Amino acid sequence: MKKRTKIIILSFMILLLGVTGYLNIVLNNSVTETNTNVAAASYFASYRNDRESSRDQQILYYDAIIDGASSTEAAVAAAENAKLDLIELMEKELTVEGLIKAQGFSDCVIAISDNGIVNVVVQAAALNETESAQIWTIVSEQLAVPVKNIQIMYAE
Repeated sequence: MKKRTKIIILSFMILLLGVTGYLNIVLNNSVTETNTNVAAASYFASYRNDRESSRDQQILYYDAIIDGASSTEAAVAAAENAKLDLIELMEKELTVEGLIKAQGFSDCVIAISDNGIVNVVVQAAALNETESAQIWTIVSEQLAVPVKNIQIMYAE
């Protein structure tokens, strides 16, 4: 082969090597970002599934008491009240999560404890003061909870 042909082939091979290295870096970065997003999405989905299955078990428990032949009137009344409270809690959580998502967050879950503490987890890289204030306002107004009882966390 002529010297010129060898130089052209070698130059083309070096160019292909450079393009391959660049594509490798770009694709690896997008895979890392995708894995992070999948992990966050799986956290939110997992939390919702766990919460839903726990609530389903509670409702079945209350239904068993309500439908039980040996249940006293007081036990039935207590089970009915507890079931209604649980349904009301579920509606509040759904409403607040929807309002927080409406502020531009891609996902959100909340947990309301019996002692009045509300934990909010939003899908975000970070939260600034304005975003935190929006969340505090929504939760405080919708649930009538003092701001000091609201804990906000974020997950990427």
